[in-house]
Amino acid sequence: MDLNDKVAVVTGASSGIGKSIAEELSKKGCKVALASRSLDKLKEIGKGLSQSFEVEMDVSQNESVTDAFEKIYDRFGQIDILVNCAGVMPLTYLKNRKLDDWLQTIEVNVKGTLRCIHAVLPMMKKQKSGHIINIASVDGKEIFEGGAVYGASKAAVIELSRAMRMELSPDFNIRVTSIEPGTVATDLREDITDEELLEYKNYGNGESKLDPKNIADAVLYATNQPDNVNVNELLIKPTGKS
Repeated sequence: MDLNDKVAVVTGASSGIGKSIAEELSKKGCKVALASRSLDKLKEIGKGLSQSFEVEMDVSQNESVTDAFEKIYDRFGQIDILVNCAGVMPLTYLKNRKLDDWLQTIEVNVKGTLRCIHAVLPMMKKQKSGHIINIASVDGKEIFEGGAVYGASKAAVIELSRAMRMELSPDFNIRVTSIEPGTVATDLREDITDEELLEYKNYGNGESKLDPKNIADAVLYATNQPDNVNVNELLIKPTGKS
């Protein structure tokens, strides 16, 4: 599919994977709506893109998501691609009872994704076309100690993506892709507040990591397929990890 002049919305676009996805889509000719809570960061990123629109969006708030999508519709009149990339990763041992972290994980990773899907569906149904890409995680398939709630949130996104393909693709020609990265070199682990887990895991000590651009390249692969091809899932790990 030719991405030139397609309109793409990328949530969590102020840093890391979302930023890289926005930049790569722009290089392919997309008009990119950058969305996150950090409007100042978005404006800086937008300076380096050919056609962009920066909009403040907190995916944990219904009104914020609704308002942001209305602004995007007003600006571009259509949305061809939605990349649900906004996410948090406050890993924690269940025994340490970090309830606020657990609930924030579900609020952003699961409910935030649902809010954006809810907002984009009217336009994509009307167009009878669209591509929704949900950034999940390998942790949605391979659980580990300390990753119970985060893994559950990403497993929900993977299962949601499967159901979306069943319901939305036949009637509305909406493609749905779940991308499941392994460890990526971002600041996502700065969300962790569980000191015991941080001390035990010793994150970053020689660990193989993907680059955010590797995930952006996966998005380009999925979105560049012909209309009759849906890339259902992409599981991506650093070389050397089984």
